[in-house]
Amino acid sequence: MMRLDHVSYAVGPDEGLAATVARLADALGIERVKGGVHPRFGTRNALFPLRNRQYLEVVEVLDHPSSEKAPFGQAVRARSEMGGGWMGWCVSVDDLAPFEERLERQSVPGNRKFPDGRELTWRQIGIKGLIADPQVPYLLRWDDGTEDLHPSQAQEPQAELSSITIAGSRDRVRGWLGLDDPEEKVGDLNVVFESPSGTPGLLGVTFETPKGTVTL
Repeated sequence: MMRLDHVSYAVGPDEGLAATVARLADALGIERVKGGVHPRFGTRNALFPLRNRQYLEVVEVLDHPSSEKAPFGQAVRARSEMGGGWMGWCVSVDDLAPFEERLERQSVPGNRKFPDGRELTWRQIGIKGLIADPQVPYLLRWDDGTEDLHPSQAQEPQAELSSITIAGSRDRVRGWLGLDDPEEKVGDLNVVFESPSGTPGLLGVTFETPKGTVTL
């Protein structure tokens, strides 16, 4: 099973996490929840839970050695230094092994601790691919037993993600995901592709919100 899990929005170099989150919350008319620090990646985030077990992540790079070494930290830093905005999209899968084999590297662990001591853990792969070609998603598998800790469950969702717009090639993205069957799709995902006039990547995300249809 392959489905859209979340979209990631990087904080700009001068705005800061709190101001960025406040701006997006106002635009969407929904409340955010606190995220936390990703110690392995040198980043921290805030979250907007969405329906269909999806969420919007606002992420900021930290002045921490991990952010220089980990591809995820590098990706956040690079997008932030470009002014911030949409960094990428993430697809969750049941099995990362086919992607590890195809990309010829192992997935890496990620974790985030909650104030009450609980810990959300996962493995991910594909950030280097996203850095090289920002139109493609990275891939993630949440560890077993973490279902109740999924960020979409942090509070009652007030909005849902309806579509994403990508500057790039449908064939390139499908090939990256290993979708050889024309009938096979990413679940819970409506993708609009546009021919890029500049760098390929995630151009915009459309949400159904208390304020109506909003595209960021």
